[in-house]
Amino acid sequence: MNYDHIGQMITVKIAEYGDNTALRYKIGDGWASLSYKDFGAKITSLACAMIQSGVKKGDSVGIYSANRYEWAVSDLACILVGAISVPIYATNTLDQAKYIIQDAGIKLIYVGNLEQYTNLATIHKGGHPLQIVSYDPAIEIDTKFATYFRDFLNVQEQEKLIKEMNLRSGKIKSDDVCTIIYTSGTTGHPKGVMLSHGNLFHQFECVDANFSVSHKDVSLCFLPLSHVYERMWSYYVYLKGAIQTYLEDPKQVIETLQEVKPTAMVSVPRLYEKIYAAVMNSQENASAIKRFLFTKAIATGTTYNNLFFRKQEVPSGLALKYKVLDKLVLSKVRAVVGGDKNFFSAGGAPLDKSIEEFFLACGLLICQGYGLTETSPMISYNTPENFKFGTVGKLVPDCEVRIAESGEIQVKGPQVMKGYFNNPAATAESIVDGWFKTGDVGEFDEDGFLKITDRIKDLIITSGGKNIAPQNIEKLIGKDFFIDQIIAIGDKRNFVSALIVPAFESLEAWAHKKKIQFQDNDELIAHPHVIEFFKERIEAQSQKLANYETIKKFKLMAKPFTQEGGEITPTLKLKRKQINEKFKALIETMYHKH
Repeated sequence: MNYDHIGQMITVKIAEYGDNTALRYKIGDGWASLSYKDFGAKITSLACAMIQSGVKKGDSVGIYSANRYEWAVSDLACILVGAISVPIYATNTLDQAKYIIQDAGIKLIYVGNLEQYTNLATIHKGGHPLQIVSYDPAIEIDTKFATYFRDFLNVQEQEKLIKEMNLRSGKIKSDDVCTIIYTSGTTGHPKGVMLSHGNLFHQFECVDANFSVSHKDVSLCFLPLSHVYERMWSYYVYLKGAIQTYLEDPKQVIETLQEVKPTAMVSVPRLYEKIYAAVMNSQENASAIKRFLFTKAIATGTTYNNLFFRKQEVPSGLALKYKVLDKLVLSKVRAVVGGDKNFFSAGGAPLDKSIEEFFLACGLLICQGYGLTETSPMISYNTPENFKFGTVGKLVPDCEVRIAESGEIQVKGPQVMKGYFNNPAATAESIVDGWFKTGDVGEFDEDGFLKITDRIKDLIITSGGKNIAPQNIEKLIGKDFFIDQIIAIGDKRNFVSALIVPAFESLEAWAHKKKIQFQDNDELIAHPHVIEFFKERIEAQSQKLANYETIKKFKLMAKPFTQEGGEITPTLKLKRKQINEKFKALIETMYHKH
């Protein structure tokens, strides 16, 4: 990449794509759009407003909001004035937000909704002065320390400010810090990962090397922009002159896919798991002929698409058979995700191989990759030209990986962060002689594809000395339509047990059909038929597990694990230690003989 920094890259693209649509966002039931030119004008106005309000080069500026186009405007304006954007997850609690604001020394912060604004007002009044800019014109703010985004954009002497912006922008180097992203650690306080422009440019080159994305593509931005994966991808979407669509509420992703019809996007496995579970569940209740057709279509699709995607010759008989079954069955599955795709990408957690195979049979390729916030994020990826299900692909260009004696994956390359902000001790511990320690356990297979087995600190070692990867169990059982969340337990115990949060909407529908009476979730999960039903479903999903890995006992939970409850991180990873402590009494009942 022959750019010095992302701000410069975006400025060039804005000039290049001018009147093309850059982005879309929801207003009521419809979609509004901005051209590249208008997007650029907003970024420039905001950059000027920030300089006018006293933002200096190197200042940390916060963004505490769900996805919306103003998020991107704020982020890019930060870059052009030489400030460092520090995203805070929209779902972060008051204490989590306060920690980041204090650690990063944030003074100016953009905010999305009333709940986030209230948290910030509390922090401001509690002795950490903040200048708050609210995206939402409808929330009531205290004008002593807060302004509305649209008012903040009003600047005097814009020409003078643009000169200052260009002066600052011209001095930014590719090794400068572009953003600080706080990892939602499953243990202790989050750490601020410093990523440079150069780190991110390396990632764009990796995507360029193996994927074709152009101005004809449409992406749906539903993963939080505070997540490095969606953020890197969003920059890349603009680099290619494509269209980015902003979705504020990720719960609406499936219906939005059908409206927006994206051609390329990044996601976490949960989306694919939910779609897979819904399709499989609809088969359980389908007529015999429909089930027969579905089974036949998947088998035909598997053979056909494995040849087609690997650019091998497809026999004409197979092509004909596929065409018919595709029309009758497979195209309907694609319609659920908004039609044909250039490609899907998955990362952030393991995706089960059977789900990858199912989507490919339907004509949709999911390219699973692997990485961390600290590696901007990609270390390895499957690509349309080179994929192997059940792995996280081959190493991205210019990246080295070694497997330590403990099985830990360690990585060296242009994508490794500059270090943790304000935390030299943690930096020295995680990067040794240029090698970053990922904390993940993995291995390469005979073809050079990387496989992740688990997190080092998550491994369950049973009292019988067996090493068990809980993520593998959770991924297999968790793909069930009736299961929303699951945690496998068993460290220093003599067998594996689990806490399971049912998918209550689906379970209630099933219970009504079976004429089971219940007042609330507690009564529902205590019903013997329900417990028996889950026992059968767990057994059905456990066929690929070794006997010592299977769940011998489980407890159903009436309430989901939440961020507020301290049980999951903003990226939905389980906080195992906290869950084990919080539900200790309940867990003990599974290990005591009555």
